[in-house]
Formats: sequence, structure tokens, C-alpha cells
Amino acid sequence: MARIAGIGALIVAIVLAGYVLLSDEEGHDYDLLFETGGQLVTGNQVLVAGQPIGTVKDISLTEDAQAKVVINTDDPLHEGTTAVIRATSLSGIANRYVSIAPGPNSEPELADGSTISTDKTTSPVDLDQLFNTLDHRTRAALRKVIHGQATIYTGNNQAARQTYKYFAPGLQSTQRLLAELTRDQADLTRFLVEGSTALGAIADRSSDLSALTENANRALTAIAERNRDLDETLVRLPPAMRQANTTFVNLRSALDDIEPLIGDLGDAAPELPGFLRDLRRTADPSIPVFRDLTDAIARPGPNNDLTDSFAALPTAERKAEKSVEPTVKALDDSQPNLALTRAYTPDLLALIAKLGQVTAFYDANGHYARVLPTGQNLFSNNGGTLTPISPAQQFEQFAAIGLPPYERCPGSSTQPNPGWPTPEDHPFLSNGELNGECEPNDVPPGP
Repeated sequence: MARIAGIGALIVAIVLAGYVLLSDEEGHDYDLLFETGGQLVTGNQVLVAGQPIGTVKDISLTEDAQAKVVINTDDPLHEGTTAVIRATSLSGIANRYVSIAPGPNSEPELADGSTISTDKTTSPVDLDQLFNTLDHRTRAALRKVIHGQATIYTGNNQAARQTYKYFAPGLQSTQRLLAELTRDQADLTRFLVEGSTALGAIADRSSDLSALTENANRALTAIAERNRDLDETLVRLPPAMRQANTTFVNLRSALDDIEPLIGDLGDAAPELPGFLRDLRRTADPSIPVFRDLTDAIARPGPNNDLTDSFAALPTAERKAEKSVEPTVKALDDSQPNLALTRAYTPDLLALIAKLGQVTAFYDANGHYARVLPTGQNLFSNNGGTLTPISPAQQFEQFAAIGLPPYERCPGSSTQPNPGWPTPEDHPFLSNGELNGECEPNDVPPGP
């Protein structure tokens, strides 16, 4: 009996396990109605944003010839859910899947077994359906296009990949261009009419067009032969354009400043071209001058231009300030000496002018006069060492022989000549300024 009870318990366990594994209670089943099944098969995936959430459980045909697709999802769907049958790629046959756009989580959940009608589902359009809409002639032409494309891209896989990369953006740009062209039908019609007229005129000058094409071909050939120079030109063009952009920006403000000037010219404006021509003839020779001026103002290297000189001026000024006060004091102290010496200027110049004449004549003994500088009254010899004599002692030798110091007035080296031109002119007392400074009676004797 114990063995029979054990076998019964094992059978019950197996039945329960099979019920759990094979039960349809796992997940959530929903019925999706499509116009066509779109080559779906049982077991195809159900995806949300590219992630699998379930599978196609069953496909059947309804009484009104619609495809009922039963899907099983791991999570419940909400009201507002839509579905689309999509193809993984065009190269397969049954590689379809159901793409779900779930409704908002704020909406109520759909009960198991709920139906999503055709107004919320989209069936796929297969490529053969598109071709079936074309007539025989169009399909034949399309076949030739496809064969021609195959011929073009055979062996040019890299070029084909590049073409496919930019094909979609090219179509989008073309679509926008065509939309702009057809936006204004009247202008487009006028453009086509005038374009037809222009093309007719060009057709009438076909020989000229042929010559133009030939000349253009020759010009392009010449450019191709200088492709290195052209490449260098293109490399230098962006910096030149950037500099030109700055120039044009500055030119705009310059034109704004010139506009009031043009307005003020008035009647003088017709004379402006001639003035500018003359100005150019003047400006061209001045270019070297300004170039030299630039070198004088700013030359490479230290301490060789005006900028360096001006930079050194503050230092020179600070150093000069220390010597200004002593210099002014020396000038003030020397002013009396200069005032006194000024009156003796004719005597000093006469000495310089006549000294050569006096010493030029000679006899058997030599020249009449000889000049020998002496310093006997300036230095004293003390044991072979010259010692300067103080100014107060320099005239003591004359006092020793009874001669007073010489204090002659200007012009008193000759005999007085009263009355020429006036009695006061000889000796010269500088309108009385030298009274007391010199002795007017100290003149040579004689008439």
C-alpha cells in the first residue's frame, strides 16, 4: 500500500508540474486585428523600442477577412496602445515582428484577451505590392535602371557605400529645393518660359557655344597642368579671405565716416577725381619716405630708433634734474664775468685777427714779434713740483716793481681820439656800465 501511495503522489506531482509549465495563465494575451498578416508567423517577436516583450502566439483569419494576431506579452498593456507589423530587412521573407507603441501608464490596463482594432494597427506594404502598382513599361524601365546601377557599382563598393550614405540627405535636400521651386507657381512658370526663350537663343548660337566649350576645355586643361599652383592658391585663400573679411568690416565703418564728407563736398565733388589722381602722384613717391620714417621710429634691435630714444628720456630727465641746479647756479655766478667780458669782445677779436699780421714780418734776426706762452706768474716751483699760485698773488710781481694792476677799458690800447665819433666813444664805457670797473685814463701816451 505504501508503494502504491508513493506512485500516486509522483503522478500528482508530474501533473501539477505540467500544468504549471503548459498553462496559458503566464503573461497576457491580446488580439490584434490587421488588414493583412504581413507574412507574420507564429513565434515572431513582439518589440517595444527594439526590446522584446513577448511573441506571436497565433495567427488566424476573421469572418470579415482580417488577420487576427494573438500576442503574449510579459507585462500588461494600457489603453491607447498601437501596433505595427515591420520587417527586419528587405532581404528576408518571414523576418517580421510586431512593434508595439504602448499607451501611457496613467491609462487603465487592458484586460487579458482584449482586442486592438484595425484603427490602431498598421499593416506593412511589401515591395512587391509597390511594384504591382506599376504598369509593364514602367517595370521594364525600372529593371533597366536596377541593372545599370549594378553595372556602375560592380567593383566600386566603397563608392557605392559613400553614395548610399549621402543618398537620403540628398533626397531630402532635393525635396526642399523642389518645394521652394513649386511654392510660387507664377514665378516658376515665368522662369520656365524665359528659360525656354534663353535656351532657344543659345541654340541659335550653337557654333559660339561650341567655341566657348572648346575654350573652356582648353582653359581647364591649362589649370589642370598647374594644379600644384592652384592647390597652393587654394591653401592660401582662406587666410587671405579672413584678412579681407577684417578689411571689409573696417571698410564699412570707414564708408560711414566718409559719407558725411561726400555730402559736404557738394559742388566740389566733380573735382575730386582729379585731386585723387594728383594725390596718388604725390603719395607714390612718399612711400619710401614713410618706409624710412617707419625704420627711424621702430627699427629691430636695441637703442637704434626714436622709440628707444623717447623711452630713455625719462631716465635722462631724472639724471639731468640732479645737475640743473648746480648748472643754473654756475650760470648765475658767471653772469657778471660775461657782462664784463662782452664789452671787450672787439679787443679780443682784433687780437685774434691782427696777431698773425704782427708776427708775419721779419728781418735778418727773424720775425719782428714772437709769442711765447709763460706761466711764471701762475705756478711756483717747489723742489721740482709745480704748485698753482692763488689768483690774489698772481699780480704781486707787478706791485713789486711799482706797476699797478692793468684795468684798461675796452678800446684803450690806442691813443684817445676825442670826438670820433663822440667823446664818449673812446675809451668805451658801455654807456656808463663800466664806470668804476676800468680806468678810462689808462691809455698809451701820445696824440
